[in-house]
Amino acid sequence: MSLPGGRDYWTLPYPSRRQPVLADNVVATSQPLAAAAGLEMLRRGGNAVDAAVATAIALTVVEPTSNGIGSDLFALVWDGQRLTGLNASGRSPAGLDPQRFLGTAAMPLHGWDAVTVPGAVAGWVALSDRFGTLGLETLAAPAAAYAERGFPVSPVTAGAWARAAEVFAGVADFAPFLPGGRAPRAGERFGFPDQAATLRAIAAAVGAALGGAALGALAAAHAAAGGAPPAAADRAARTADWGVPLAHRCFDTVVYELPPNGQGVAALQALGILAATDIAGTGPDSADAIHLQAEAMKLAFADAHRYVADPAAMTVPTAALLDADYLAERAATVDPARAGDPDPGRPPRGGTVYLATADADGRMVSLIQSNYYGFGAGVVVPGTGISLANRGAGFRTIPGHANVVAPAKRPFNTIIPAFATEVDGTPRMAFGVMGGPMQPPGHVQMILRTALWGQNPQAASDAPRWRVDGGRVLALEAGVPAEVRAALAARGHVVSDTTDMSGFGGAQLVTRGASGWLAASDWRKDGQAVGC
Repeated sequence: MSLPGGRDYWTLPYPSRRQPVLADNVVATSQPLAAAAGLEMLRRGGNAVDAAVATAIALTVVEPTSNGIGSDLFALVWDGQRLTGLNASGRSPAGLDPQRFLGTAAMPLHGWDAVTVPGAVAGWVALSDRFGTLGLETLAAPAAAYAERGFPVSPVTAGAWARAAEVFAGVADFAPFLPGGRAPRAGERFGFPDQAATLRAIAAAVGAALGGAALGALAAAHAAAGGAPPAAADRAARTADWGVPLAHRCFDTVVYELPPNGQGVAALQALGILAATDIAGTGPDSADAIHLQAEAMKLAFADAHRYVADPAAMTVPTAALLDADYLAERAATVDPARAGDPDPGRPPRGGTVYLATADADGRMVSLIQSNYYGFGAGVVVPGTGISLANRGAGFRTIPGHANVVAPAKRPFNTIIPAFATEVDGTPRMAFGVMGGPMQPPGHVQMILRTALWGQNPQAASDAPRWRVDGGRVLALEAGVPAEVRAALAARGHVVSDTTDMSGFGGAQLVTRGASGWLAASDWRKDGQAVGC
């Protein structure tokens, strides 16, 4: 992955509304007011971690359709010397009775049965304590101000809010998010003073038990009223764990993902499989390139959906999924002329928001935060503005499956931040593509476009995307040429055309330039890249 050089690098070959932002300090995320919160911290002398935490907290207020105070969080932090990973995803309640779900078609998507212990607040505290300089009360101040005085709802968020209103119409918990009985429209002002008070309480209590005993008691009482009382031990349980990221070299770049329970290993598997194909001999927008990527991604997803779970429950070591011989074996099953519908292999035994930040001293953060489906479980703790994630819906109900529902267990989690370095370890790019199952293929597409085909991060984000939707179904975004669609259909792909841009995720990228940072933000979202 070379530094920006010639004229071609700066070309934006796809219909684009944006140029990359070049600056010494940058923030890129999916909502402008949240980006402004992060930039404020950088202007006040804070670092990239301060900016990331302030942006993440603000996103719970200004983009509540995709995340909330009850979210999960994952992050990768380059502190100037080394890369560190943080898994702040919650576990199922310790008192959960899995027998109620085993053998059913699927876990519930909404209500208390889908709720896991929140992890985002613990993540904010862990990041701020270890790397921050400004303190949590300062970092939470912009978000609290947005919640208290209200903010104009941005257009993409308004659309997602309207869809959630249909899902949660008549749900008493959700009423605070539907003032006047409906979702706020684009440009209308929405405020939630209870949320402001909660964020200030969390910051003052340094995040303990979701902001201290009073908030913890409110959450417990509401859980009890809903018939699903989490134990006090659940509220006190550790949900933020530091760890070593997974690393995999491909195309003269080292790509990093967090280990399970997230699905980042699927992106690394797909890239490893592609490295054993002729992908380097294809053009970035060709039928050959899309076909090979889709086939590699299907193989990786087949393994991830079978083997990835809470690490304590996995029957296959993560390293085995990235074993070079195994990846070559999987690559050998790819037919360059026909679409496949693969099963899991046999490895050797042994609603989401994303942001990226970087500062003038070389620190970088890749952070993702989510309530899972839309507003999550539809459970909102009265008087607090805390909406709870429905990540428990990610468990499987098949006895013996690695990801089978169980007490005090982390479910398979879709949200994954990513990072890339040069082969010599020089930090290169913090990036992510929010959007459920779109995330691993999104990471693959961003790496190939920037590392293999030499596109700048904004061009990589602007380009039309593909997505595998199970079996031989291949969804193609508007902008993929008709002749490419026809060529893919001729290979046996069931080509699905859609005008719904929300299904193709939202990318945010920060990459190192010759004399500063380049930040890019996806036109498919409300957000922007900003710098100073």
